Amino acid sequence: MTDTTSTATEDTDVLSRLEQEGEIAADYLEGLLDIADLDGDIDMDVEGDRAAVSIVSEGPTRDLQKLVGREGEVLEALQELTRLAVHRETGERSRLMLDIAGHRARKREKLTALGTEAAQQAKEAGEPVKLKPMTPFERKVVHDAVAAAGLRSESEGEEPQRRVVVLP
Repeated sequence: MTDTTSTATEDTDVLSRLEQEGEIAADYLEGLLDIADLDGDIDMDVEGDRAAVSIVSEGPTRDLQKLVGREGEVLEALQELTRLAVHRETGERSRLMLDIAGHRARKREKLTALGTEAAQQAKEAGEPVKLKPMTPFERKVVHDAVAAAGLRSESEGEEPQRRVVVLP
């Protein structure tokens, strides 16, 4: 078997595993929606190296906002519970990403803009720019935006006060 065939097989195996994670998560979340008597459709995808599952609604998303909570706290908890459900089924740690009513997508847009703006500020000032403490998801988005702007960044501090520092 050639390296190309081996790589293609590994890619297919990874994709199959991530799709399986998405299906397990979708089943778990459908059960949760039934218990909570909430309407929502489940969308599954694979984004990079992780399964991505979204709960969306065609109508008003007010009911789904209950699953997001203040500042996404409920969403974070549900993501962890969903990851645990996947782990229970597969025996593997999951990096699954959950979005509800587009909350994470909107937050990603804002954080990308924040990272780009902080990179510009660090370039102009020639000094590091420290941002407010963030969750791991938020930091990852900012790190990616800073890298796309051509600068480096690092995280400093201990949870829950861990923050991104953009380096000039």
